[in-house]
Amino acid sequence: MSTAPILAAEGIGKRFGGFRALSDVSVAFEPGSLTSIIGPNGAGKSTFFNVLSGAFPPSEGRVRYEGRDITGLPQHRFAHLGIAKSFQITNLFPQLSALENVRIAGQAMRSRFDMWTKRETIAELLDRAEALLELVGLAARRHEIAENLAHGEQRSLEIAVALACDPRLLLLDEPTAGMSPEEARAMMDLILKLNEERTVVLVEHRMKLVMGISSRIIVLHHGQLLAEGSPDAIRSHDEVRRVYLGQTV
Repeated sequence: MSTAPILAAEGIGKRFGGFRALSDVSVAFEPGSLTSIIGPNGAGKSTFFNVLSGAFPPSEGRVRYEGRDITGLPQHRFAHLGIAKSFQITNLFPQLSALENVRIAGQAMRSRFDMWTKRETIAELLDRAEALLELVGLAARRHEIAENLAHGEQRSLEIAVALACDPRLLLLDEPTAGMSPEEARAMMDLILKLNEERTVVLVEHRMKLVMGISSRIIVLHHGQLLAEGSPDAIRSHDEVRRVYLGQTV
């Protein structure tokens, strides 16, 4: 069985004018792992996520997926390679139902240029959408208009939309942002379930939850890699504890 990384960042740097947001960040993500990226405010977490997901091209360095250089690849190509992403701000069709949001995402993967999708294909897409809504706990809300869903439900729906491309790699940016503690716990349980069949990389600020689900943690500080390792290794890392000013990590 290959142990080659599914995703690798090699010497990533990112500048915005005269401001350097990332400097020489190199990390690799193993297949089947659940890796969390943490750091204080301004550490470069979201910028790094945006580089990994193709939203920002790096100023220096390369990003490789399954050994292939995907640096600068258009974002719409990522889904067809097996990479799905969910951003901090939800990206749904607000006037469509939960079911239609997921169906359309699946249809976009099946037939990007087909204006005349066959009826039996639509039935298959609906069945798949129903199954994904069941997976994320929204089966009972499948006919609800997206904008009428609670915030936590919208985040779950966005993950169902991301899963419509059947990704091998799932990238999540602040999946619990704006959630109550109960909603956040439910989201983390869902992420653990999703990790059973795919590699997951997430940016997250709720450190106690992160410590409970991650197989590996990456810590950024001032745009540089400060530490990486298991939750136990990160908890006992003196510099990480200093950066977080004595917070329990």
